[in-house]
Amino acid sequence: MWRVAARSEWLHSSMNNILFVFGTRPEAIKLAPLILEFKRKRSIFNVRVCVTSQHREMLGQVLDFFRIRPDYDLDIMRSNQSVLDVAATGLKRIEEVLTRSKPDLVIVQGDTTSTFLGALASFYGKIRVAHIEAGLRSFNKYAPYPEETNRVLTSHIADFHFAPTKKDARNLRREGVDENVWVVGNTVVDALGLGMRLIQQKGEAKYSKTFSQLDFDRKILLVTGHRRESFGRPFENICRGLRSIVENFDDVEIVYPVHLNPNVRTPVKKILGGHSRIHLLEPLDYPHFIWLMSRAYLILTDSGGVQEEAPSLGKPVLVMRDVTERTEGIGSGTAKLVGTDPAAIIKAASTLLRNQRSYRRMSQAINPYGDGRASKRILEILTRELCTE
Repeated sequence: MWRVAARSEWLHSSMNNILFVFGTRPEAIKLAPLILEFKRKRSIFNVRVCVTSQHREMLGQVLDFFRIRPDYDLDIMRSNQSVLDVAATGLKRIEEVLTRSKPDLVIVQGDTTSTFLGALASFYGKIRVAHIEAGLRSFNKYAPYPEETNRVLTSHIADFHFAPTKKDARNLRREGVDENVWVVGNTVVDALGLGMRLIQQKGEAKYSKTFSQLDFDRKILLVTGHRRESFGRPFENICRGLRSIVENFDDVEIVYPVHLNPNVRTPVKKILGGHSRIHLLEPLDYPHFIWLMSRAYLILTDSGGVQEEAPSLGKPVLVMRDVTERTEGIGSGTAKLVGTDPAAIIKAASTLLRNQRSYRRMSQAINPYGDGRASKRILEILTRELCTE
């Protein structure tokens, strides 16, 4: 049974009613600074938050860290659900929230199933949609799957499009989406800055204690990997490459917070387990993860968000995917696409571990994803667009 907070009614019907709809940890991270910016404009906007809870536990950790309380919790996840099950349940429950709350604008972020459902249900209700992080494209509808198609469809529903980069904006215009498109940077950079400030305010001692098993005098390689398209042999190849790196470099430790999916955990534990300098951890909450990222020497990942965050901390990124929609990082030199071939992963990591000039070139490259002011820009634009009609 889905739950609705008692305070769900709008306070002043004369103001602009804004509803944020999201359901996963990455969406929560990237929307948190924007939600907080909107909440500071209480004289102009009534803000409500609807979570689908597509990621239950990981979502809650982020919301608690940023002190954001949902007004609606749709609680859609059940064990062994297919994407179709999630879509069918989520669409109906979002419709019920829209019928009750009657927002003037729905804000969605990125490319998840929750993103697309929030946009689609709003379209059916003739409610305008703002899409944060619009225009990313891999041009392969099955990689990443289902995210690539989710974001393409969302772009053709949304009324306001906030592209992180000029390239993303060009992608939209090539598809005929050429009205109400703004280049603002990526809110993930805003979230990272806010998160690091909160960590520093609370003190870093508990984070050091959490990772007391690590030897920070060695070079820490932080690894994340969970992409569906890499399940099977590609994932096994990634793990073999990672183990070889540790065996070839005595001054390296690998830290890998392992995703809960058995398609990830099984090969990771089989191939990477049992080595004294490979630390397989349970998934980390957001503040612990970004603290660890700030202490890492190098990051190897298949995550889109990490490709955007790491350059702001001066950390080179090796992207363990065959294609990436975050091509700006590749072009600017903050990231290198290495795929899932063990030899390519070993070669790229070895270069950065041995060659300080190559390392500095990547670590000092300018982050193409923004300056930490994307949320303020989006607020200014939507205030102008909604309040001058």
